Amino acid sequence: MPTLDYQDKIAVLDLGGDENRFSPDFLDQVGDHLDTAVADGAQGLVTTASGKFYSNGLDLDWLGAHAERAEWYVEQVQALLARVLTLPMPTAAALPGHAFGAGAMLAIAHDYRVMRADRGYFCFPEVDIHIRFTPGMAALIQAKLTPKSAVASMTTGRRFGGIDAAALDIVDATAAETAVTDTAVALLAPLGGKDPGTLGAIKNTMYATAVAALTA
Repeated sequence: MPTLDYQDKIAVLDLGGDENRFSPDFLDQVGDHLDTAVADGAQGLVTTASGKFYSNGLDLDWLGAHAERAEWYVEQVQALLARVLTLPMPTAAALPGHAFGAGAMLAIAHDYRVMRADRGYFCFPEVDIHIRFTPGMAALIQAKLTPKSAVASMTTGRRFGGIDAAALDIVDATAAETAVTDTAVALLAPLGGKDPGTLGAIKNTMYATAVAALTA
């Protein structure tokens, strides 16, 4: 279950201790915590997790049992990605473990990423599990990664450890397991105090194409 805490004025959203798959309830809870962080005037947001997964992405079990709601479900996932992408505060994903598929996309939607150096994988497995990227998801990834990194991550299904992910600028920094969240908080601390309206407008302009594709 996602929980929200604070380090000084930085909101720290722990996604949970299991696979943190995007069930509808999970998406609602994360959205509620984002509402709270914005309402509280948080000067930054770090998302992290307390288990071996940051997030394993789509809840395929739920989706298989509710195939008739697939379009609605994908819309909810993409709405979360668009919201994090344009959140009116600095954001960082602290990855203490695996980030797969839509979980990796959630990390990509943040301004910065810090990944555990010694264990855990960052992976877009879609090419190996025969799932196409939606136009919105592809636009998100391509808005945040260089063409070289996008090809390396989107077309190969490669599992990147922290060091390899940093070498391709998929993540911005690596840290020891116990320091991942603190490192992410430290990245954001100097950026506090930005006007939320201005920052949100800048992000919406920067990522207008991706946002339009995610919310189409």
